[in-house]
Amino acid sequence: MDRRDMLILTGSLAAGLSAVPQVPAAASSTVPAGFKGPYIDLTTPRGNVLAAVRIDANLDESRQKWGSVSGVVAGVRDGEALRDLFGFEVVSVARAWKQPDNSYRVLHREAILYTDLASGDVLTHWHNPYLDETVEVVDVINDPWNHYFAETVKKFAPDYGGLNKPVERPPEPYSMGFFDAGNGMVQNRTHINLYYRAALQPDQWPRESSGTMNRVSEFFTTTAKLADLQNPDKTSVQHTGSWVRVTPWLPWMLMGQTPGHIVYHSTVQSFDSLDGFKSKVLAHTEKHHPHMLEAPPREYWDKPNLSSLEVYARTQKPKPPKKP
Repeated sequence: MDRRDMLILTGSLAAGLSAVPQVPAAASSTVPAGFKGPYIDLTTPRGNVLAAVRIDANLDESRQKWGSVSGVVAGVRDGEALRDLFGFEVVSVARAWKQPDNSYRVLHREAILYTDLASGDVLTHWHNPYLDETVEVVDVINDPWNHYFAETVKKFAPDYGGLNKPVERPPEPYSMGFFDAGNGMVQNRTHINLYYRAALQPDQWPRESSGTMNRVSEFFTTTAKLADLQNPDKTSVQHTGSWVRVTPWLPWMLMGQTPGHIVYHSTVQSFDSLDGFKSKVLAHTEKHHPHMLEAPPREYWDKPNLSSLEVYARTQKPKPPKKP
């Protein structure tokens, strides 16, 4: 798959801009005031590319943009209410790279940290109430998690190193599917539903693997001010939104094939300096993963985007059976 011909669905801050949007019916029949200018036309592929790059990164290639996702992970099991288990924080950074054909590559990396619900401290260990066992927490390091914006794209679901076999779609004009959200705001809403072979197979990872297949869904809402999108002086546009992910048990939870799954629920934000991060999150990242606060260099473009489960399979070892 040639990155120059397609748009890759990416990480938690970018996938909502990259995937096929869920557009309300009213948005397709009317053009809200302000969508056609004065700076960009949100009904055209070019306008959508310029909007996406400014939301995700910065048209000024000398500047980086940071983002966070902050929320709670809940456990889901039959016969009982959902249970809030721990918090999570995403540390994301991106830099745009304009191409000769006026498309943009976005050099991007992100880390996901898990936190104590009461204190907000970044967890290194966590007591699993389902198992009555203390387990080691593994940070997620997606390095890189690059993506691409172009006026004409082939849209794919994530390949995940060949584990997922998405159906190729014909090239089509790029659209973020923005609609008028009222009060001067515009929104993009996206759903991604996947079912693919797991990187962690039960025969090799009996405690870490939830099964032979992964069923994962992600739901994004991206919100920005229309006035900011139409301001030519803003090479970067701040946004907020939400992210929900339905996914199998995390491997470090050591739930194995126990029936159930987890749900992430969170708020998304972006900012132009490191000051936007929570102090405990920034301190942990600076100490343990300082490179994750800088966008990757251009030579990282040719590195593959791997899912967190693939990275886990490559960097961790299966845990021994639980002691009786």
